[in-house]
Amino acid sequence: MKRLLTALLLALTTANAWAAGLIVDTAFVSEAVQRGAIVWDVRSADQYRMGHIPGAVNIGHAGAVLRNPNTEDFIPVAQIERILGAAGIDPAKEIVVYASRGDPFAYFGLYTIQYFGGKRVHVYHDGIDGWREAGRSVSSAGYRRAPVSLKLATNPAVAAMTSEVIAALKRRDVQLLDVRTVGEFTGDDIRAIRGGHIPGAVNIPYEQNWMDPDTPLKVARRQAKDNAGMTLKPVNELKRLYSGLDPGKETIVYCQSGVRAAQTATVLSQLGFRNVKVYDASWLGYAGVLSAPANNEVFFNVGALQGRLSALQSRIDQLERELGEARARK
Repeated sequence: MKRLLTALLLALTTANAWAAGLIVDTAFVSEAVQRGAIVWDVRSADQYRMGHIPGAVNIGHAGAVLRNPNTEDFIPVAQIERILGAAGIDPAKEIVVYASRGDPFAYFGLYTIQYFGGKRVHVYHDGIDGWREAGRSVSSAGYRRAPVSLKLATNPAVAAMTSEVIAALKRRDVQLLDVRTVGEFTGDDIRAIRGGHIPGAVNIPYEQNWMDPDTPLKVARRQAKDNAGMTLKPVNELKRLYSGLDPGKETIVYCQSGVRAAQTATVLSQLGFRNVKVYDASWLGYAGVLSAPANNEVFFNVGALQGRLSALQSRIDQLERELGEARARK
């Protein structure tokens, strides 16, 4: 009986645990720090100063620093070489990327390293929250690695371009996964020049990777005390979540600008999907190609937005006048 219980416990643990790979746990990160791996905190400089994993480096919020604020694509490679090089972040080395628990920008950091040729990169999904909960020490002091000179080359195997996505619409050996919200997928929530989705895409919002997809809303409403619900689901549950997809097919994952897609693409790769690509430009890029077909297509109403902004400004002006009058009466 004792042997049977031990075997059942081992089987349950194996079914629910991530093998060391792209997505790693606290113990792995601790060991990586000890062996001198680069630890990259992709959060903002202010968050970094409030407490980070000792020995972690920071360039500010990776999404803001490494992307064009308008297109949300990567800034020129020469600039990225200078920024990463100055921080000692060499894609050729072993790197662990983290942020807060479940933050897709941690996965954007991993994708960035992969896109520029990195082969030994991992992401710590539970991030600084998991590190603190494990009782590990944190540091508020800045840490700098020795600068390196970088000459980066891109790796097309991990990314899909708009032309590839359009061409893939005619192929049966490619599957498209849209990880945006249901509202974005149906065209009810328009965040680009037009709303809708790429024909044939399957919609599984990236939050479904978490134990409780509603955690951010619950935290905002004070219905949850922390972000523990953003922990990844066990492996067996994630396999069920993506059971409608074929692990042997090329899988192109997209969202609004590639960040949320990076999280799901990493999860799929960890589950054994053999050819996963992030559509970097994602819906923002696809929607801008007006000749590209779309389902649930809805064009953005600029006039309606201008009307709402005008009404909002009028209300602000009125409140400022009322505030000024109230102060004058005192």
